[in-house]
Amino acid sequence: MKDEFQQLVDDHYQPLYRFAYSLAKSSDRAADLVQQVYCVWAQKGHQLKDRSKAKTWLFTTLYREFLGQARRRNRFPEEDIEESEYQLSSEETDTPRHMDAKYAVELLSNLDETFRAPLMLFYLQQHSYKEISEILDIPIGTVMSRISRGKEQLRKKMKDVVAGEKVVEINTNEFRKNG
Repeated sequence: MKDEFQQLVDDHYQPLYRFAYSLAKSSDRAADLVQQVYCVWAQKGHQLKDRSKAKTWLFTTLYREFLGQARRRNRFPEEDIEESEYQLSSEETDTPRHMDAKYAVELLSNLDETFRAPLMLFYLQQHSYKEISEILDIPIGTVMSRISRGKEQLRKKMKDVVAGEKVVEINTNEFRKNG
């Protein structure tokens, strides 16, 4: 039993953490979510008859834990007396491609959660539509729709950023008269 649990942690911790981070937008909250998921597994995992469904079960449980925590935070907001930043600075050598990927993920994290979760599960965690449907407890058609709409929103955000302040409206009628 202990070896099975350790194997489960080894196989799924990183993808679960990345998904949790994409939802919570905080490394501490993401770690707490993943830890909570494994606590729930320790208590209820024996109830899962088909062990091949463990990955989907873990992601579903994580998503539900995130929603539950979000509801609790909305009902009982936390107020920090002091905000302390104690993160260690790290030296990173970013290649332009790495910076672009980081920026795309940053833009993705600013999307509404309705679209962000399916996109993250599909593109960053490589889940199938069916798995996403099970994890988020929504129909496959809704998954496909949300991924499509989410991609469109992400494209728009990227275009807006690229355009920035360089957007200049041109009156084509004036151009034709003067041209």
